[in-house]
Amino acid sequence: MNLKLVTTTIGKILILEALFMFLPLTVAIIYGEGALNIISFVITIAILLILGFFASRNNIEDESFGVKDGFGIVALSWISLSIFGSLPFIISRQIPSIVDAIFETASGFTTTGASILVDVEALSQSMLFWRSFTHFIGGMGILVFALAVLPKTTKGSVHVMKAEVPGPVFGKLVSKIDITARILYKIYVSMTVVLIAILILAGMKPFDAMIHAFGAAGTGGFSNKAQSVGYFNSALIDYILGIAMLLYGINFNLYYLILIGNIKDVFKSEELRVYLGICLFTVFIICLDVRELYSNFFIMLRDVFFTVSSIITTTGYSTVDFNRWPLFSHYVLLMLMFIGSCAGSTAGGLKVSRVLLLFKSGVNELKQALNPRRVMSICQDGRTVPQNIVKSAHLYLILYIGIFVAILFTISIKVNDFATAFSAVAATLNNIGPGLEAVGPTESYAYFSPFSKVVLTFAMIIGRLEIFPVLVLFAPSTWRKR
Repeated sequence: MNLKLVTTTIGKILILEALFMFLPLTVAIIYGEGALNIISFVITIAILLILGFFASRNNIEDESFGVKDGFGIVALSWISLSIFGSLPFIISRQIPSIVDAIFETASGFTTTGASILVDVEALSQSMLFWRSFTHFIGGMGILVFALAVLPKTTKGSVHVMKAEVPGPVFGKLVSKIDITARILYKIYVSMTVVLIAILILAGMKPFDAMIHAFGAAGTGGFSNKAQSVGYFNSALIDYILGIAMLLYGINFNLYYLILIGNIKDVFKSEELRVYLGICLFTVFIICLDVRELYSNFFIMLRDVFFTVSSIITTTGYSTVDFNRWPLFSHYVLLMLMFIGSCAGSTAGGLKVSRVLLLFKSGVNELKQALNPRRVMSICQDGRTVPQNIVKSAHLYLILYIGIFVAILFTISIKVNDFATAFSAVAATLNNIGPGLEAVGPTESYAYFSPFSKVVLTFAMIIGRLEIFPVLVLFAPSTWRKR
């Protein structure tokens, strides 16, 4: 690993985090919050700027990223962001526990939305803003943002973007990676600004609109209300956010195709069709399952649509306590937690394209077992999928299952309820937030032991970065100087 290049890049990321913190600092000043809140951001900004300044002053001879460099930078950057981003909570004493503060911050940056807070409304406005703004930063990726705004793009920076952008395949929109990053962020920011405006027009206060737009954009789900979106009791707001979450769960490359007028290729996207098909089908079957719990069809449809949209996009907002739904609906929601949304979106989970690839691979293996001489290939969007991509999907699934089981066994040491333990791991590893039973939509992760919270924090980071970048840190060869 090129340690000087890695250190320099992380230093620049810390400086960017410091600049981001000026926004919640401004919120603290506007709302006339106490000196301790303001000082907590000032101290954190100073620490980040000093560390970032000295870390980024290396004389680098080789400015090209290798694969290990890219993976290492992404993993270390996200860990650093979570640790330093938790300082305002700790210094202000609003989340005095270091473990809890890091858990909450990592949950924000990884767009998980799992919370240790029992009373979220007890937080100050500035802390609520920072907590939700981490969703917005983490949604598209802090390294993608760095590639978009930093004046110089280092050779091989595509490895950084590959490590951070979720999905089995990464595709550049244009030939230059920095321009691709700028296009993605322009689309992302524009959609969020429009969503904020629509929510304000729908009746939300500007501050509430920003909080919930950040959560929907990053598919994170932090709310400033204890009842989440259900607090507003508005069918219009439910449908606006429900549709918005689905839109952010779509591959952002497709939005670029729309902008350049290439709409035909958008409709050719097999992943998009399957994604929308899964949404429609699960809304239908859950409605059938919960129909006896509702006396009003339209309220039922609204609750089910919003919940399906929130879970498949791994956002985690809630308008109803789905813990009270029948067991069949719980299983359907668990399935959605694992599937997730589209590759290249801000959502978590395995990703529809990867699930589709694995399904087709399984069908091909079955056909070949019946006819061994038959030569078969996997096609997606009218193109043959290279064998290395198929192998990568299988490897990812094996690692995913292994890590899931390992985390589940570890959590079970302190948690005696299977549904709680299983859904907690599923909700954190897939970056969803709420699970079932004791971690349901009306509950929190507060009762977990500090050890379990550390393990689940690790699950959130490894889930957001899709395993490989974090595992690279544990390879001894990674730390050899290049």
